[in-house]
Amino acid sequence: MTAKNIALVAGGFTGEYEVSINGAKNIAANLNPDKYKVYTILINRDRWYYEAENGSVDVDKNDFSITLNGKKIKFDCAFINVHGTPGEDGKLQGYFDILGIPYNTCDATTSAITMSKTFTKIIVAGIHGLHTARSMRLFERDMHDVAIIAATLKFPLFIKPNNGGSSVGMSKVYNAAGLPDALKKAFDEDHEVIVEEFIKGREFSIGIARLHGKIKVLPATEIISSKDFFDYEAKYTAGVSEEITPADLPQTKKEEIAEIVTEVYLRLNCKGMVRIDFILLEGTNDFYFIEVNTTPGQSAASLIPQQVRAAGLDLMEFYGELIEGAV
Repeated sequence: MTAKNIALVAGGFTGEYEVSINGAKNIAANLNPDKYKVYTILINRDRWYYEAENGSVDVDKNDFSITLNGKKIKFDCAFINVHGTPGEDGKLQGYFDILGIPYNTCDATTSAITMSKTFTKIIVAGIHGLHTARSMRLFERDMHDVAIIAATLKFPLFIKPNNGGSSVGMSKVYNAAGLPDALKKAFDEDHEVIVEEFIKGREFSIGIARLHGKIKVLPATEIISSKDFFDYEAKYTAGVSEEITPADLPQTKKEEIAEIVTEVYLRLNCKGMVRIDFILLEGTNDFYFIEVNTTPGQSAASLIPQQVRAAGLDLMEFYGELIEGAV
Protein backbone atom coordinates (compact mmCIF):
# COMPACT_ATOMS: atom_id res chain seq x y z
CA MET A 1 0.00 0.00 0.00
CA THR A 2 1.44 3.36 -1.02
CA ALA A 3 1.35 6.04 1.67
CA LYS A 4 -0.99 8.95 0.87
CA ASN A 5 0.53 12.43 0.61
CA ILE A 6 -1.13 14.65 3.21
CA ALA A 7 -0.82 18.43 3.24
CA LEU A 8 -1.17 19.45 6.89
CA VAL A 9 -2.15 23.10 6.48
CA ALA A 10 -1.30 25.36 9.42
CA GLY A 11 -0.77 29.02 10.26
CA GLY A 12 -3.35 31.41 8.88
CA PHE A 13 -3.90 35.16 8.92
CA THR A 14 -5.04 35.69 12.52
CA GLY A 15 -3.68 35.97 16.05
CA GLU A 16 -4.17 32.20 16.38
CA TYR A 17 -1.19 31.45 14.12
CA GLU A 18 0.90 29.89 16.93
CA VAL A 19 -2.07 27.92 18.30
CA SER A 20 -2.48 26.42 14.81
CA ILE A 21 1.23 25.54 14.52
CA ASN A 22 1.17 23.77 17.93
CA GLY A 23 -1.89 21.78 16.93
CA ALA A 24 -0.30 20.78 13.61
CA LYS A 25 2.72 19.36 15.47
CA ASN A 26 0.39 17.16 17.53
CA ILE A 27 -1.55 16.02 14.45
CA ALA A 28 1.69 15.21 12.58
CA ALA A 29 2.90 13.16 15.55
CA ASN A 30 -0.39 11.22 15.51
CA LEU A 31 -0.72 10.37 11.83
CA ASN A 32 0.28 6.80 11.00
CA PRO A 33 3.62 7.04 9.09
CA ASP A 34 2.90 3.71 7.34
CA LYS A 35 -0.26 5.18 5.79
CA TYR A 36 0.49 8.88 5.45
CA LYS A 37 3.41 10.98 4.29
CA VAL A 38 2.81 14.30 6.02
CA TYR A 39 3.97 17.65 4.67
CA THR A 40 3.22 20.61 6.94
CA ILE A 41 2.32 23.55 4.72
CA LEU A 42 2.58 26.91 6.51
CA ILE A 43 0.45 29.74 5.24
CA ASN A 44 0.51 33.43 6.08
CA ARG A 45 -0.47 36.58 4.18
CA ASP A 46 2.89 36.75 2.41
CA ARG A 47 3.55 33.17 1.35
CA TRP A 48 2.58 29.49 1.47
CA TYR A 49 5.55 27.20 1.94
CA TYR A 50 6.93 23.86 3.11
CA GLU A 51 9.93 23.83 5.45
CA ALA A 52 12.24 21.24 3.83
CA GLU A 53 15.50 20.03 5.35
CA ASN A 54 17.56 22.24 3.05
CA GLY A 55 15.37 25.36 3.22
CA SER A 56 11.79 26.36 2.53
CA VAL A 57 9.92 25.57 -0.69
CA ASP A 58 7.04 27.70 -1.99
CA VAL A 59 3.71 26.09 -2.80
CA ASP A 60 2.58 26.35 -6.42
CA LYS A 61 -0.93 27.75 -5.84
CA ASN A 62 -2.00 26.82 -9.40
CA ASP A 63 -2.35 23.18 -8.35
CA PHE A 64 -1.36 23.25 -4.65
CA SER A 65 1.83 21.27 -5.17
CA ILE A 66 5.45 21.53 -4.05
CA THR A 67 8.61 20.55 -5.90
CA LEU A 68 11.27 18.77 -3.84
CA ASN A 69 14.63 17.77 -5.40
CA GLY A 70 13.17 18.25 -8.86
CA LYS A 71 10.14 16.04 -8.10
CA LYS A 72 6.61 17.48 -8.09
CA ILE A 73 4.54 16.39 -5.11
CA LYS A 74 0.75 16.56 -5.27
CA PHE A 75 -1.55 15.86 -2.34
CA ASP A 76 -4.21 13.20 -1.84
CA CYS A 77 -5.83 15.15 0.99
CA ALA A 78 -5.49 18.45 2.84
CA PHE A 79 -5.77 18.32 6.62
CA ILE A 80 -6.78 21.89 7.46
CA ASN A 81 -5.77 23.07 10.93
CA VAL A 82 -6.06 26.83 10.45
CA HIS A 83 -8.21 28.74 12.98
CA GLY A 84 -10.04 31.79 11.68
CA THR A 85 -9.36 32.99 8.16
CA PRO A 86 -8.66 31.43 5.64
CA GLY A 87 -9.01 27.90 7.07
CA GLU A 88 -12.17 28.11 9.15
CA ASP A 89 -14.24 30.55 7.08
CA GLY A 90 -14.54 28.55 3.85
CA LYS A 91 -11.88 30.29 1.77
CA LEU A 92 -9.40 27.38 1.71
CA GLN A 93 -12.26 24.94 1.33
CA GLY A 94 -13.47 26.75 -1.80
CA TYR A 95 -9.92 26.76 -3.19
CA PHE A 96 -9.52 23.01 -2.59
CA ASP A 97 -12.97 22.37 -4.11
CA ILE A 98 -11.86 24.12 -7.31
CA LEU A 99 -8.71 21.98 -7.43
CA GLY A 100 -10.57 18.77 -6.55
CA ILE A 101 -8.45 18.11 -3.43
CA PRO A 102 -10.40 16.47 -0.58
CA TYR A 103 -10.10 17.97 2.93
CA ASN A 104 -11.03 17.02 6.49
CA THR A 105 -13.30 19.90 7.47
CA CYS A 106 -16.82 21.17 6.76
CA ASP A 107 -17.40 22.41 3.22
CA ALA A 108 -17.04 26.04 2.08
CA THR A 109 -20.69 26.95 2.73
CA THR A 110 -20.91 25.49 6.24
CA SER A 111 -17.48 26.90 7.17
CA ALA A 112 -18.51 30.39 6.03
CA ILE A 113 -21.91 30.31 7.75
CA THR A 114 -20.61 28.96 11.07
CA MET A 115 -17.97 31.71 11.29
CA SER A 116 -20.93 34.01 11.90
CA LYS A 117 -22.34 33.31 15.35
CA THR A 118 -25.53 35.13 14.34
CA PHE A 119 -26.22 33.11 11.17
CA THR A 120 -25.43 29.87 13.00
CA LYS A 121 -27.95 30.65 15.74
CA ILE A 122 -30.66 31.36 13.14
CA ILE A 123 -30.11 27.94 11.52
CA VAL A 124 -30.04 25.91 14.76
CA ALA A 125 -33.02 27.75 16.30
CA GLY A 126 -35.97 25.43 16.68
CA ILE A 127 -33.97 22.29 17.43
CA HIS A 128 -35.84 20.50 20.21
CA GLY A 129 -34.23 21.30 23.59
CA LEU A 130 -31.88 23.97 22.21
CA HIS A 131 -32.05 27.57 23.46
CA THR A 132 -30.06 30.64 22.41
CA ALA A 133 -29.30 33.86 24.28
CA ARG A 134 -31.03 37.04 23.10
CA SER A 135 -28.62 39.15 21.11
CA MET A 136 -28.05 42.05 18.69
CA ARG A 137 -25.69 42.25 15.75
CA LEU A 138 -23.88 45.54 15.13
CA PHE A 139 -21.83 46.73 12.17
CA GLU A 140 -18.90 49.11 12.48
CA ARG A 141 -20.22 51.40 9.73
CA ASP A 142 -23.47 52.06 11.63
CA MET A 143 -24.08 54.29 14.61
CA HIS A 144 -24.28 52.44 17.93
CA ASP A 145 -26.77 53.89 20.34
CA VAL A 146 -25.82 52.59 23.76
CA ALA A 147 -29.27 53.52 25.08
CA ILE A 148 -30.99 51.26 22.49
CA ILE A 149 -28.74 48.32 23.40
CA ALA A 150 -29.38 48.90 27.12
CA ALA A 151 -33.14 49.10 26.54
CA THR A 152 -33.28 45.98 24.31
CA LEU A 153 -31.13 43.51 26.26
CA LYS A 154 -30.73 42.64 29.95
CA PHE A 155 -27.34 43.17 31.65
CA PRO A 156 -24.83 41.65 32.14
CA LEU A 157 -23.94 41.45 28.45
CA PHE A 158 -21.22 39.74 26.45
CA ILE A 159 -19.69 41.78 23.66
CA LYS A 160 -17.69 39.76 21.13
CA PRO A 161 -16.49 39.88 17.51
CA ASN A 162 -19.07 38.02 15.41
CA ASN A 163 -16.46 36.23 13.28
CA GLY A 164 -13.61 35.97 15.76
CA GLY A 165 -12.14 32.81 17.19
CA SER A 166 -10.37 31.96 20.44
CA SER A 167 -12.27 34.57 22.47
CA VAL A 168 -10.09 37.51 21.35
CA GLY A 169 -11.76 40.92 21.78
CA MET A 170 -14.43 39.69 24.19
CA SER A 171 -15.77 41.66 27.17
CA LYS A 172 -18.46 41.24 29.80
CA VAL A 173 -20.23 44.44 30.82
CA TYR A 174 -22.55 45.08 33.74
CA ASN A 175 -24.03 48.46 32.79
CA ALA A 176 -24.38 50.95 29.93
CA ALA A 177 -21.24 52.83 31.00
CA GLY A 178 -19.08 49.81 30.10
CA LEU A 179 -20.49 49.46 26.57
CA PRO A 180 -18.41 52.03 24.57
CA ASP A 181 -15.02 50.57 25.59
CA ALA A 182 -16.22 46.99 25.09
CA LEU A 183 -17.59 47.81 21.63
CA LYS A 184 -14.33 49.48 20.63
CA LYS A 185 -12.33 46.43 21.79
CA ALA A 186 -14.54 44.07 19.75
CA PHE A 187 -14.56 46.31 16.66
CA ASP A 188 -10.74 46.31 16.77
CA GLU A 189 -11.01 42.58 15.93
CA ASP A 190 -13.94 42.55 13.50
CA HIS A 191 -16.21 44.94 11.56
CA GLU A 192 -19.21 43.05 12.96
CA VAL A 193 -19.95 42.60 16.66
CA ILE A 194 -22.47 40.57 18.61
CA VAL A 195 -23.97 41.81 21.89
CA GLU A 196 -25.56 38.97 23.81
CA GLU A 197 -27.29 38.45 27.13
CA PHE A 198 -25.13 36.60 29.64
CA ILE A 199 -26.34 33.08 30.40
CA LYS A 200 -25.43 32.05 33.93
CA GLY A 201 -24.63 28.38 34.29
CA ARG A 202 -22.05 25.65 33.74
CA GLU A 203 -20.01 25.90 30.53
CA PHE A 204 -19.22 22.87 28.37
CA SER A 205 -17.63 21.96 25.08
CA ILE A 206 -18.27 18.74 23.17
CA GLY A 207 -16.63 17.22 20.11
CA ILE A 208 -18.58 15.41 17.43
CA ALA A 209 -17.22 13.69 14.34
CA ARG A 210 -18.25 11.39 11.54
CA LEU A 211 -16.17 8.20 11.90
CA HIS A 212 -16.63 5.17 9.61
CA GLY A 213 -19.69 6.92 8.18
CA LYS A 214 -21.43 7.21 11.57
CA ILE A 215 -21.77 10.28 13.78
CA LYS A 216 -19.84 9.88 17.04
CA VAL A 217 -20.45 12.24 19.96
CA LEU A 218 -17.38 12.47 22.23
CA PRO A 219 -17.54 12.91 26.03
CA ALA A 220 -18.19 16.54 27.01
CA THR A 221 -15.65 18.73 28.82
CA GLU A 222 -16.74 21.12 31.57
CA ILE A 223 -14.78 24.37 31.66
CA ILE A 224 -14.46 25.99 35.07
CA SER A 225 -12.71 29.34 34.76
CA SER A 226 -11.29 31.32 37.68
CA LYS A 227 -11.89 34.38 35.51
CA ASP A 228 -15.29 35.94 34.95
CA PHE A 229 -15.57 34.17 31.59
CA PHE A 230 -13.58 31.88 29.31
CA ASP A 231 -11.53 34.43 27.33
CA TYR A 232 -8.26 34.09 25.40
CA GLU A 233 -6.17 34.17 28.60
CA ALA A 234 -8.37 31.59 30.32
CA LYS A 235 -8.15 29.41 27.21
CA TYR A 236 -4.39 29.47 26.70
CA THR A 237 -2.82 30.23 30.11
CA ALA A 238 -2.05 27.24 32.30
CA GLY A 239 -3.92 27.21 35.60
CA VAL A 240 -6.45 29.94 34.77
CA SER A 241 -9.23 27.51 33.95
CA GLU A 242 -9.89 23.90 34.84
CA GLU A 243 -11.11 21.45 32.22
CA ILE A 244 -12.90 18.33 33.40
CA THR A 245 -13.14 15.53 30.80
CA PRO A 246 -15.44 13.63 30.88
CA ALA A 247 -17.78 16.17 32.48
CA ASP A 248 -19.77 15.14 35.53
CA LEU A 249 -23.28 14.85 34.09
CA PRO A 250 -26.12 12.37 34.67
CA GLN A 251 -26.58 9.77 31.92
CA THR A 252 -29.99 11.16 30.89
CA LYS A 253 -28.48 14.63 30.42
CA LYS A 254 -25.60 13.17 28.38
CA GLU A 255 -28.11 11.46 26.09
CA GLU A 256 -30.17 14.64 25.70
CA ILE A 257 -27.01 16.67 24.87
CA ALA A 258 -25.89 14.04 22.35
CA GLU A 259 -29.26 14.26 20.58
CA ILE A 260 -29.13 18.07 20.42
CA VAL A 261 -25.53 18.31 19.14
CA THR A 262 -26.14 15.55 16.58
CA GLU A 263 -29.08 17.57 15.26
CA VAL A 264 -26.85 20.72 15.15
CA TYR A 265 -24.21 18.76 13.19
CA LEU A 266 -26.80 17.50 10.69
CA ARG A 267 -28.67 20.77 10.32
CA LEU A 268 -25.47 22.71 9.62
CA ASN A 269 -24.31 19.96 7.21
CA CYS A 270 -21.05 19.52 9.14
CA LYS A 271 -18.27 17.22 7.98
CA GLY A 272 -15.30 15.74 9.85
CA MET A 273 -14.86 16.91 13.44
CA VAL A 274 -16.38 19.99 15.02
CA ARG A 275 -16.68 21.22 18.58
CA ILE A 276 -19.86 22.68 20.00
CA ASP A 277 -19.78 25.03 23.02
CA PHE A 278 -22.83 25.33 25.24
CA ILE A 279 -24.04 26.34 28.70
CA LEU A 280 -26.44 24.49 30.96
CA LEU A 281 -28.56 27.22 32.56
CA GLU A 282 -28.35 27.52 36.32
CA GLY A 283 -31.44 26.11 38.01
CA THR A 284 -33.10 24.46 34.99
CA ASN A 285 -30.11 22.85 33.20
CA ASP A 286 -31.59 24.01 29.87
CA PHE A 287 -29.16 23.69 26.93
CA TYR A 288 -28.00 27.10 25.64
CA PHE A 289 -26.05 26.97 22.38
CA ILE A 290 -22.98 29.24 22.21
CA GLU A 291 -21.16 28.39 18.98
CA VAL A 292 -19.66 25.70 16.78
CA ASN A 293 -15.95 25.51 15.97
CA THR A 294 -15.26 23.83 12.63
CA THR A 295 -11.46 23.67 13.04
CA PRO A 296 -11.14 23.03 16.78
CA GLY A 297 -7.73 23.22 18.49
CA GLN A 298 -5.58 20.10 18.26
CA SER A 299 -2.59 20.62 20.55
CA ALA A 300 -2.02 17.71 22.95
CA ALA A 301 -3.88 19.52 25.75
CA SER A 302 -6.76 20.75 23.54
CA LEU A 303 -10.33 19.66 24.21
CA ILE A 304 -10.84 17.28 21.24
CA PRO A 305 -7.69 15.20 21.97
CA GLN A 306 -8.77 15.09 25.66
CA GLN A 307 -12.24 13.88 24.63
CA VAL A 308 -10.91 11.31 22.16
CA ARG A 309 -8.79 9.81 24.95
CA ALA A 310 -11.74 9.92 27.40
CA ALA A 311 -13.85 8.03 24.84
CA GLY A 312 -11.22 5.28 24.83
CA LEU A 313 -10.36 6.00 21.20
CA ASP A 314 -6.89 6.09 19.71
CA LEU A 315 -5.93 9.58 18.47
CA MET A 316 -3.95 8.12 15.56
CA GLU A 317 -6.97 6.13 14.41
CA PHE A 318 -9.23 9.14 14.96
CA TYR A 319 -7.15 11.45 12.72
CA GLY A 320 -6.68 8.65 10.19
CA GLU A 321 -10.41 8.10 9.98
CA LEU A 322 -11.00 11.83 9.36
CA ILE A 323 -8.65 11.56 6.35
CA GLU A 324 -10.25 8.34 5.09
CA GLY A 325 -13.71 9.88 5.48
CA ALA A 326 -12.60 12.90 3.42
CA VAL A 327 -10.90 10.86 0.71
